Amino acid sequence: MVILNVTYKCKPGKREEFLGAVKAEGIDAASRNESGNIRYDYFAAADHPDCLFLLEHWQDEDAFKAHTEEPHFKRLGEIKAEFVQETEIGKYTD
Repeated sequence: MVILNVTYKCKPGKREEFLGAVKAEGIDAASRNESGNIRYDYFAAADHPDCLFLLEHWQDEDAFKAHTEEPHFKRLGEIKAEFVQETEIGKYTD
C-alpha cells in the first residue's frame, strides 16, 4: 500500500475556495473512483485556517503512478497554482 499525507498551505483566506474548486471539478470523486484507490479524503485543520490535509491510500505503487497520469490529477496542479502557497507531501509504503 502507498499512503500519502499531503498538507496544502493555502494563500491567506483561500482554503475554502481551493476545496470548493477541487469539489466543483470533481477531482476528489474521480480520484476515489480510480482503480487501486482505497482512500482519498480532505480534512480542514481546526487550528490553521489556511491549511488543508489530504489523506490518500493506494493499493500499490502502480496504482499511484497511474493516478498521477490522470487528467484530473493534472487539473489539480493548475488549481493549486491559483490557491496554494506550499505543498508538503509525506509518502509511506506498507
